[in-house]
Amino acid sequence: NETKVMYFVLLGFPTTAEQQLLLFSALLLVYLLTVLENFLIILTIRNNHSLQKPMYFFLGNLSFLEIWYVSVIEPKMIVDVLSHDKRISLQGCLTQLHFFVTFVCTEYVLLAVMAYDRFVAICKPLRYPLIMSHRFCAQLIAACWMCGLTTSSIKLSFIARLSFCDVDKINHYFCDISPLLNISCSDSSSAELADFILALLVIMVPLCTVVASYMCILFTVLKIPSSQGRQKAFSTCSSHLTVVVLFYSTTLFTYAHPKLMYTYRANKLVSVLYTVVVPLLNPLIYCLRNKEVRSAMRKTFTCRR
Repeated sequence: NETKVMYFVLLGFPTTAEQQLLLFSALLLVYLLTVLENFLIILTIRNNHSLQKPMYFFLGNLSFLEIWYVSVIEPKMIVDVLSHDKRISLQGCLTQLHFFVTFVCTEYVLLAVMAYDRFVAICKPLRYPLIMSHRFCAQLIAACWMCGLTTSSIKLSFIARLSFCDVDKINHYFCDISPLLNISCSDSSSAELADFILALLVIMVPLCTVVASYMCILFTVLKIPSSQGRQKAFSTCSSHLTVVVLFYSTTLFTYAHPKLMYTYRANKLVSVLYTVVVPLLNPLIYCLRNKEVRSAMRKTFTCRR
């Protein structure tokens, strides 16, 4: 007794009529600020010769990635706040899921690559220009995107096999793997197992890389005799480490066991953190905690006589 579902209804957040306009304005402002912040970082890196380094090459790619990352989720989310028609087609839902998973997985690997870049810069400074060549950096970025695309394609191949019956309501504000597994009327055990294994690989392997890199950085920095030298070395890592903690902690909570975690309402609130709040904070963290970026921005956007 299966009926083919042509669309889903995204329930989003229950709000009163008075709260809708306020929520719409807040989300729209956050989205525009996020896109603007990341665009300014890309523009600053491109226009300043002093930032033509691997560290800022990766930062520019992270900003480019996050512009697309938020654009997959937030515009639909913003429109649905005021709209009575919260439907999304099955094809549109799977497309949104495909790009979202691609960008999330790519960001996991990219943050690990940025940690490796800091490890080479601090632990092997004399070999840094040789190891982190422009060609190798480009290959690392390509590998990040390939990892994201491959992981997303495998996950979607399992999700696309699921059957959806008369239950067409998704208790979320975007199409994520958890709610789709939850409303499927067919056996989703293989899809859930594949998603869990891939989530472990994509999260834990980069996370182990980050932890190992920073352990080596810590031991190396502690050997520096002067406190000023130790502070300077740590300052080059502090912004990246803050971004890693924010992104990994929120997403790990959600994707450690997707179908189980979906039963808690806290899952939806945590999703807001890594889809809305963290992308807004990341450019601010890099700008406020990095003197080179701040100085380059002043030179780029300050009019001189």
